[in-house]
Amino acid sequence: MTTIPIQPGERIDQLFSTDVKIIQNRDVFSYSVDSVLLSRFPKLPSRGLIVDLCSGNGAVGLFASSQTQAQIILVELQERLAEMAERSIRLNNLTDQVSVINDDLKNLTQHIKPSQVDLIVCNPPYFKATETSKKNLSEHYLLARHEITTNLDEICKVCQQALKSNGRLALVHRPDRLLEIIDTLKQYKLAPKRIQFIYPKAGKEANMLLIEAIKDGSLEGMRILPPLIVHQDNGDYTDEIRAIYYGH
Repeated sequence: MTTIPIQPGERIDQLFSTDVKIIQNRDVFSYSVDSVLLSRFPKLPSRGLIVDLCSGNGAVGLFASSQTQAQIILVELQERLAEMAERSIRLNNLTDQVSVINDDLKNLTQHIKPSQVDLIVCNPPYFKATETSKKNLSEHYLLARHEITTNLDEICKVCQQALKSNGRLALVHRPDRLLEIIDTLKQYKLAPKRIQFIYPKAGKEANMLLIEAIKDGSLEGMRILPPLIVHQDNGDYTDEIRAIYYGH
């Protein structure tokens, strides 16, 4: 493992089902279960090009790197988070496979040719910018969680531009925005094909969803996958989640 400088407040975490290590900083950005689940939700192309939009410290794309030989591009607006991701790439000796674009995602096709991407994964801001109840966050978390610098419409527009025909988009988002998500996907010719609801515990309401869409795909044949429950009643991970985090 390459020696990489670690800044004050940072730590190195590992998803133990892989060898990938991620540089984290609780005050700046740390990945959580949504990033882990998103990295395992779509079937990854064995080769080609994957883009991770709203990549934060690069967790989704870096975790995916252990499952494919495809080139992976992380796209992150915040310079501090992009720099953390770049160091994590070097930490894992992945510079030949993974790279970072530190720019607004709407400029993606200035960096890569349109209609060239096989798969886009995106863990976007969940909350509309008008929702003010939880804005007592650091600037980094504020931008990561609220639609201040980007929104669902802009993300889908960029995906339509960047994806190949029959290329796929995989999103993690909030169930209360499902109808808006589906309407926006369809507006940009992204046909929803697979949805999975995530539940914190059995008997609780879903608090996340995973959705996959295909560019220029048929609007018929959408599948609702079995529910995924994160925690047992005692707070431990369920067997499914434990296998994702630690391997079988």
